[in-house]
Amino acid sequence: MTDSRIRPRERDAIVQSLRAGVVPRSGHQHIQVGRADEVLALVSDIQRIADGGSAVRFVIGEYGSGKTFFLQLVRAIALEKRLVTMHADLGPDRRLHATGGQARSLYAELTRNLATRSKPEGGALASIVERFVSQALAEARTSGGTPTTVIHDRLSQLSEMTGKYDFAEVVAAYWTGHDTGNEQLKSDAVRWLRGEFATRTDARRALGVRTIVDDANVYDQLKLLARFVRHAGYEGVLVGLDEMVNLYKLANTQARNSNYEQILRVLNDCLQGSAAHLGFIFGGTPEFLLDTRRGLYSYAALQSRLAENSFASNGLVDHSGPVLRLANLSPEDFYVLLTKLRHVYAAGDPAAYLLPEQGIEAFMQHCSSRIGDAYFRTPRNTITEFINLLAILDQNPGADWRRLVGEVSIPQDVNPDLLPLEGEPLEQKQEASTDSSPGFQGHTAEPDRPHQDGSLATFRL
Repeated sequence: MTDSRIRPRERDAIVQSLRAGVVPRSGHQHIQVGRADEVLALVSDIQRIADGGSAVRFVIGEYGSGKTFFLQLVRAIALEKRLVTMHADLGPDRRLHATGGQARSLYAELTRNLATRSKPEGGALASIVERFVSQALAEARTSGGTPTTVIHDRLSQLSEMTGKYDFAEVVAAYWTGHDTGNEQLKSDAVRWLRGEFATRTDARRALGVRTIVDDANVYDQLKLLARFVRHAGYEGVLVGLDEMVNLYKLANTQARNSNYEQILRVLNDCLQGSAAHLGFIFGGTPEFLLDTRRGLYSYAALQSRLAENSFASNGLVDHSGPVLRLANLSPEDFYVLLTKLRHVYAAGDPAAYLLPEQGIEAFMQHCSSRIGDAYFRTPRNTITEFINLLAILDQNPGADWRRLVGEVSIPQDVNPDLLPLEGEPLEQKQEASTDSSPGFQGHTAEPDRPHQDGSLATFRL
């Protein structure tokens, strides 16, 4: 165990995040264990993106198995390799395909979380545009041209891409605002690039362009942005989309298939090399991938492309395909993880450890007897309770860890995404729901009772 100290701010961020059951935004290197082969596979994808190629991965793991942590770790590696990263969680108001603004909302969230190595927390879009404009200004001084001309010349290489002209106009407008001290014009240009204009009228009034980022062109805009950041001096863009199970949960079959068609478009472009300097990582559960009624396997074209290597069995693995299944942590890996958590809680000072080695072993034995192997295969709740134990020992110096370990109660992690799918009748009722009443999907009257106006007899939650 290293004796290097951990900064209090970083230590507090890690501890508070894990105690709340969420993934910390930084400090992943302090608590990463196992899965070295999977990490190496993604590192090779990052290198391919930097070399001008493209990549797509579906990171599949059980609920609570560490998918989100893995995605954040890969994101941190990409930042160190001078890529720009974008990430967002899908939800009811954020989808890959929609007609009511949900796709544009996803794009806006991605651009808000756009990060570089110097701005890992996000909000880096304005600084990327500033860097591009500064480079254009320097080139204009050298060549004797105008910055606006240089900007259009540098972006002319994007001529074959959808939306290139207005994209160049917006970047030029940012330069004009920079040159004249018009902060409103600069702000409007960044708003357009973030997809925050809701109507074309507003965009035309503010910037003189006729198009905006809308539901229909989100993917095209991501490809355009990947080329742009390359011209700004970065290696490419890595897009991370988590909680893909929200597409699996869509009750309307047509809406679900439209989103799967968009995934198919991304997959085809990346596998065929049509996209450049662009990569995607999708995080989802096995149900999202394998369910032949509602998952990706329900879409025949996706099932054929995402089928696993039939030779990868009996202990053999293949990490070169688009589907990357996260291997479960072993008890040994989990023991290392708990020792690292103890180290982080002590801010890297071995003299401040609150629990001895035998205490960690006793904690693991207690967890094994209570919930079985799930304590290290889906370790979210186990990690939370371990941090809680350390917190009690920290604030109560006289407490006996032997007695406390025996009182630890760890609920088994249950995937809430599967709760609406307990039986076929409910499935049928959900499929009958339509987008015409999105606020009440899944809330229907009993099918075997006549509806009675003004009566509460048929109402239920």
